[in-house]
Order: sequence, then structure tokens, then C-alpha cells
Amino acid sequence: MPIPSDLIARTRRAVFARHANPWSAWSRWATAPLVLVPVWNRSWRQAAVVGAWMAVNPVIFPKPAHDRAWPTRAMLGEEMWIAERPKDAALAVNAAATAAGLAAFAAARRRRFWPAATATAAQLGLILVYWEQMARYYDAHKEAGTGAEEPAT
Repeated sequence: MPIPSDLIARTRRAVFARHANPWSAWSRWATAPLVLVPVWNRSWRQAAVVGAWMAVNPVIFPKPAHDRAWPTRAMLGEEMWIAERPKDAALAVNAAATAAGLAAFAAARRRRFWPAATATAAQLGLILVYWEQMARYYDAHKEAGTGAEEPAT
């Protein structure tokens, strides 16, 4: 039985409403390299801890009070972008960040520190470029009402 699209939209809205908090966005970005630790150590226990953190991070922080913060605009823009799925430069940057993450994962699996560190740095840098694109996307589309609601004030 397929999942109703309105349920998906409501769930996405609920997650992004809280993930738009700058504390959520920045803490998730800063801890993204932790994904490699259980791969490097081949530890299912560490994978469970890191996986739990990545799962709860987008929802443990309160909704932001406003949409002026750059990471807030980036997360709200990403929500709009995901819903609309335009084929633009952000798609290429997102794909490059994903490729860098996969390269870091593969290097960690082989326990190659410098390649893993380099790929992780590239991934984190590309994520920041992507965030800038998403913040601009939000700024350009929020007035048109084509996506996420503004945070509660």
C-alpha cells in the first residue's frame, strides 16, 4: 500500500520546521564526519549511536523563532527544493557532495586516513556551497508561497 503524499508532505514539514533551527543544522554538519568512525572501526555499536544521533538531530531542537539566520534559510530552501525538484546547479553540487561522502566512506573502509579526511573536507565544503544555493532558493521563492511556511514568531 503506497504512502499518501499528504502524509509525506506533513512529515517533511514537521522535520524541516525543527531542522531549520541553526543549532540543528550546524551540529549535524559538524558531526557528519562521525559517520566514518564506525566504518573505520567496524563497530555496529558505534554505528547505532551515530545513526541514532543523525536520526534525532533534525527533530530535537525547537522551531526557530524567525527565518533570518543563514542555516535556517538554507534548510527551509532545501525543503522547498526537495518538493519542487528543479534540475539546477544545486542538483550537481548535491551529487558532488554525495560522491565525496561515498569516497570518504570507501577510504574509511580501507582505513586510509588522508583520502578519507580529504574527501570529508570536500564533502563538508560542498555542503556549505549547497546551503548557500538553498538559502538563495528560499529567498527567491518564499514570497511566492511555493514551499515551506515561515517559522513561528
